[in-house]
Amino acid sequence: MSVTAAQGFQAAGVAVGLKSTGKPDVAVVVNRGPLKVGAAVFTSNRAKANPILWSQQVIQDGVVEAIVLNSGGANCFTGSFGFQTTHQTAEKAAELLGVSAGDVLVCSTGLIGTGDEVFRAKVLAGTEQGIAQLSADGGEAASLAIMTTDSRPKRSVFSGDGWTIGGMAKGAGMLAPGLATMLVVITTDAVLTAEQADAALRHATGRTFDRLDSDGCMSTNDQVTLMVSGASGVTPDPDVFAAALAEVSQDLAKQLQGDAEGASHDITILVQNAASEEDAVEVGRSVARNNLFKAAIFGNDPNWGRVLAAIGTTQAAFDPYDVDVWMNGVRVCSQGGPDAPREDVDLTPRATDLVIDLKVGAASATILTNDLTHDYVHENSAYSS
Repeated sequence: MSVTAAQGFQAAGVAVGLKSTGKPDVAVVVNRGPLKVGAAVFTSNRAKANPILWSQQVIQDGVVEAIVLNSGGANCFTGSFGFQTTHQTAEKAAELLGVSAGDVLVCSTGLIGTGDEVFRAKVLAGTEQGIAQLSADGGEAASLAIMTTDSRPKRSVFSGDGWTIGGMAKGAGMLAPGLATMLVVITTDAVLTAEQADAALRHATGRTFDRLDSDGCMSTNDQVTLMVSGASGVTPDPDVFAAALAEVSQDLAKQLQGDAEGASHDITILVQNAASEEDAVEVGRSVARNNLFKAAIFGNDPNWGRVLAAIGTTQAAFDPYDVDVWMNGVRVCSQGGPDAPREDVDLTPRATDLVIDLKVGAASATILTNDLTHDYVHENSAYSS
């Protein structure tokens, strides 16, 4: 049931014509309490969409009553008209729910630079219709309404000891930190303070969504939101809750990776024995963003030389002539030189594992990425047409 798996939440997804397909395009998730705690993290892109600018203000007091999300239009670079549209969306939801507009988050996703009176009218109509259709079974409909180029919805549920976490996500392109191009809403009926929710969310996103780097392109609309109802009456150990939230976040991140636009390989890059976690992340990301490496994987070519060339551009501590590289379980490079024959590596499966051993410390990090395909280029060459 996605975001309505946890007690205290209602949701809906409706179609108002923002998408030419006629599929659902406005989602609403409402926290019925008793707690109305919220936390959120946002894209680090300096170019931020109007809903991000609005939601950054809303989240400051740690109180969230509801969130309205639309697909079919990013409402980004649409000037004062666009910000007014976001404001009016929150006001419409607040009026219908009997809450403050300053406690309503707004998210949008779709094409940048478009927005007019018709767009505004449809978003407002979707907000009204969505609130009229709210139900405790509406999580699945909401997860469908936030999809853009996604081929399938992303949902995840974790059942704790008397408490639950439920989540939904969208995203299929522009997947790179901060956050990947995604909208994520996670709900829980556990009892948490605003400070605990914020700390757990930042810990989880920093090791999951922030390490999904499908194509190196950062969105203007990324937002990950955690809503806390406390309806279970159970206060979990903070570390236990943080681990569960990270598990749900990783599950959703893996689903985003698996649905990346045009991808034929899901590549997991493990960098181990680094001097620091920061070094491991930098090295892994250098490979994830290397088009030559990604093209090689698309062609099922275990060209490990492209891995060494990529990591040599970083400032991480290591000796490039003492690095080992494994591809799908085969060590193809040892101490910066050739090891097993390339023909021993089978890159035909979609799941592709790359391990880089830097041999300088005990830290590690995992980065998720995809290959670079003809389909990715084709899909993004005609995105606005």
